[in-house]
Amino acid sequence: MSEHAVEVNNLTKVFRTGIGNQYVVAVDNLSFRVEAGEVYGLIGPNGSGKSTTMKVVLGLMAASKGEAKVFGLDSGDIRARSEIGFLPENPYFYKHLTGAETLKFYGKLCGIRGKKLKARVAELLEIVGLEDAARRRLGGYSKGMLQRIGLAQSLVQNPRLVILDEPTAGVDPVGSREIRDLILRLKEEGYTVFLCSHLLEQVQEVCDRVGIIFEGRMRREGKLEELIKIEKQTAMTLENASPELLAKIEGLVASEEGAAIVETGHPRTTLERLFIQIAERRSKEKASAEKKEEAS
Repeated sequence: MSEHAVEVNNLTKVFRTGIGNQYVVAVDNLSFRVEAGEVYGLIGPNGSGKSTTMKVVLGLMAASKGEAKVFGLDSGDIRARSEIGFLPENPYFYKHLTGAETLKFYGKLCGIRGKKLKARVAELLEIVGLEDAARRRLGGYSKGMLQRIGLAQSLVQNPRLVILDEPTAGVDPVGSREIRDLILRLKEEGYTVFLCSHLLEQVQEVCDRVGIIFEGRMRREGKLEELIKIEKQTAMTLENASPELLAKIEGLVASEEGAAIVETGHPRTTLERLFIQIAERRSKEKASAEKKEEAS
């Protein structure tokens, strides 16, 4: 049986509003598991209870009822916290520091020193693709670069679990793609990733399992491919199909009792993928033009 990286059992969190004796139930009897080595996405609209759940898992907030465990330890246990790396939605950094100096700062906070710290900083900059910006001050970083340096700082102590809160919020499509690629790389390297987001398409591209939370309760949970497939429908994509072949297929379907063609047309990409393709194509064209100019 695989080890649970995160185990939430019957979690309830109630907040007092400060108006009389009124209370707000932010999380209501919530239970789920995050297996070691997987990417798990907890998704839902703003105010659904995602952030409250995350804070309990991080040990930053106590549950009203129930419990949260990290690798078998209570989330409030300091030993559990040492296993977690965290990237908040809007991380704050000292903008006068460079990327390398920022990682050194967090490394020292984690007790890393000397050659080990220097090697770890270089390794993290390579992982997040910021080697060329290592000596640039964070005040000159884009939003996407700040999120990547934030992801790097969450990995400083080499945690087993990385918790990401809206990691692509405010980032352009190209930057979002880079962060998603980093999440997949973390999975390949053995990290467990617990991702909270309301951006459904982005979650769909990286998560193994998904939990859908609404009004503090888990509404649906399971493997991504099981959640998003449409029962009793089969998709078929043809290439270079002649009108005659399409007519034959339509005739076969019509002759089968109970079968029907629901939709026909050309497959579509997403606007985001189209944007990224255009950006990448333009970047290659620009690089090619620069090479030709240098050669001449």
